[in-house]
Amino acid sequence: MANMSDLALTHSYTGKVRDLYEFDDDHLLMVASDRLSAFDVVMDEPIPEKGRVLTGLTNYWLREFAGAVPSALVSCDPQEIDTFVPGFAQEKQWHGRTMLVRRATMLPLECIVRGRLAGQAYDEYAANGTVHHMAAPRGLALTDAFPVPIFTPSTKAATGHDLNIDLATAASIVGEDALAQAQTICLELFTLAAASMLEAGLVLADTKFELGFVDGELVVCDEVLTPDSSRIWPADKVRSGETPPAFDKQPFRDWLAAQAWDRTPPPPPVPPEIVAITSQRYVDAYERVTGRPLADWYGA
Repeated sequence: MANMSDLALTHSYTGKVRDLYEFDDDHLLMVASDRLSAFDVVMDEPIPEKGRVLTGLTNYWLREFAGAVPSALVSCDPQEIDTFVPGFAQEKQWHGRTMLVRRATMLPLECIVRGRLAGQAYDEYAANGTVHHMAAPRGLALTDAFPVPIFTPSTKAATGHDLNIDLATAASIVGEDALAQAQTICLELFTLAAASMLEAGLVLADTKFELGFVDGELVVCDEVLTPDSSRIWPADKVRSGETPPAFDKQPFRDWLAAQAWDRTPPPPPVPPEIVAITSQRYVDAYERVTGRPLADWYGA
């Protein structure tokens, strides 16, 4: 992808998937690439449409529940971004994958909400009967729903892996007030989104939010309820104790786990057919969730 050097932007950060660009004291441009990471390693092959899907879904959810949940998002509209960054409207390759956001002081927690037992939470529960070192209902099987969605934070590690922690440890990191605010925001958004997805025949099993302070207010930042940050299952395929098919990147992780690879760079080459299947899964997720064709989103 081309650079933005002609737009008077300063590239400030490259993550596994996203790049951040600075241009004034109050705003940033957050650009979602087509890079795919798994097991903390970025694959060499991009996944077509992935960045547009992540951005489009984030925009969809934040606009859908703007009255209930505050966020850092200003706009994804290339014409509106152009009023902040003159010349952006002509940079077609960035359209649909770029968010104009307010600068935030990030909360040093991964804010995970779980509606069903899966992933690392299931592994811990099966071994110890706990979830994030906290007591959990007895007798649950894989994919079973918790009585109510639960807030299960983790650390945000600068290097290595995040660590699952309990609420008391989270409070010691960010303070009781900030933790209470984070819980309220994340549980509200999860509950609204899960109900909306269920109407579309999908189950939102769990998701990860990132929050930060803008002008003293705690708001949702970064990607929201995307296949990269969530487990999303077809509702009619969920069976207690069985792993359902997914609209997230878990099927790709399953393929990758079957390869002769030690999970350190460089990753194995991804065959074109796996790239195509993974791309289609992202597109399907967008279209199932929003009820709109991806072709109608910016950058088509």
